Amino acid sequence: MNRPNIVLIMTDQQRAGWTAASGFPLDTMPFLDGLMETGVRFQRAYTTSPLCVPARISLLTGRYPSAHRVRQNSAARHVLRGPDLVDVLRDAGYALHLAGKTHFHREAADFDTFAAPYWHDRGPDGAATPDQERFERWLAGLDHSVAHEPTPFPVESQFPYRIVDGAIGAVDRTPADRPFFTWLSFPEPHNPYQVPEPYFSMFGPEEMPERLAGPEGAARKGGMYSWLRELTEEKRPGYDAEWRRYRANYCGMLRLIDDQLRRFFAHLRATGRDADTLVFFVADHGDYTGDYGLQRKGAGMAECLMRIPFAVTGPGVRAVADAESFVSLADLLPTICDALGAGIPAGVQGRSLWPLLTGEPYPAGEFASAYGELGFGGLSYDPGERPPLHFPYEGRTFDELNTVTQSGTTVMLRRGRWKLLLNERGAGELYDLDADPAELDDRYDDPALADVRATLTAELAVWMIRVRDDLPEAAYTLKQAPHNWRSAGSGLDAAP
Repeated sequence: MNRPNIVLIMTDQQRAGWTAASGFPLDTMPFLDGLMETGVRFQRAYTTSPLCVPARISLLTGRYPSAHRVRQNSAARHVLRGPDLVDVLRDAGYALHLAGKTHFHREAADFDTFAAPYWHDRGPDGAATPDQERFERWLAGLDHSVAHEPTPFPVESQFPYRIVDGAIGAVDRTPADRPFFTWLSFPEPHNPYQVPEPYFSMFGPEEMPERLAGPEGAARKGGMYSWLRELTEEKRPGYDAEWRRYRANYCGMLRLIDDQLRRFFAHLRATGRDADTLVFFVADHGDYTGDYGLQRKGAGMAECLMRIPFAVTGPGVRAVADAESFVSLADLLPTICDALGAGIPAGVQGRSLWPLLTGEPYPAGEFASAYGELGFGGLSYDPGERPPLHFPYEGRTFDELNTVTQSGTTVMLRRGRWKLLLNERGAGELYDLDADPAELDDRYDDPALADVRATLTAELAVWMIRVRDDLPEAAYTLKQAPHNWRSAGSGLDAAP
């Protein structure tokens, strides 16, 4: 079995398309762009769900939220799974290192080293210096808002710096003859949106590209978008006026992460530990970055939340920007299994991308669409309702992920230029993203698109069957396709 070292870089709430190599007008992550230039950069990568814990558990298990049963951030302990990424790598003899944010079902004892957990306003208990403790208290005081001045603490206090320190120490302690899996899990560029100099001044508010839509977009979309926009305005009147500063801080946070990745990989090269190393870069989900007059995430399945960066480089991986294949965060586990020559565990629903990475033949129909899920169940609340939340309606504090915004169930299909959404009440949405990237012109009931809607609905039904759970295993023998591919065949291979 080939056992390359594996480095998994994961950011939290990083929207796709916000680096120069992906078309952004500002150079936010030059090191990472350069590193991934030698590998495959997927331009149509999607999360399984636009919130942290369900998405991260999908990464670890290769399963969609409806199968692993974790559909809200507070439910990690209820995960239903077979062997996951940690099990596969442990069985293959890897030293397992985690540095950074957790927000999933695994714990410290599951790793050889555990420089974690980092949250968004605090690091691991007992691990901070007095200066770092002061920084964490300052962070907590921001209450997940946007800082309008440079962070008054040095870069060394920032979580990306401390996380890279932990990862470097873990790799250095790994015996040279043992392969390692190192997971750098950054809590940034998630809120609170803050950054010290020189990063605060690196990207000016006046340089920020225009939004796809402002608050009028939330009003036009209605539903949860309007509810969340009104709640935030009620709690923080006039907050949307800071959207350019918010975006500038977000860009600065990306560059800070990038500089720390540069430091990590420079250390690997200097110590000779970079040879035969596969590097994966993903995010768990995206961020509005001011679109629709919203911050963070929470309402709906807009592209700014569902699309994620996803790139792979290393031995055997070709250099290409893949603008056609639809891939998912759930595909990471089976891809690593294929790279190692290990079997894909029962219950995994993702598809191996290894042939796409190495240039081997693969069925285009297998990667012609992507599927996603949102909601913890029950009926979705109506915009005028105000049920009890896990925070008070009064005051500035709020959580965009709450009883209202996460209620009900919505499923998504992406194929070609089209996006189809369907919820538990039978209401649908259909968008032509080429003509309407902000998803403001719902064409679900357009008679001219009746055939398109029917074809997409049929494919959505196939996906919903595909993610029916194969677990638990019992007496019958499961037939598993190579690479976990289950292409629907010629009937759906042609885009509508």
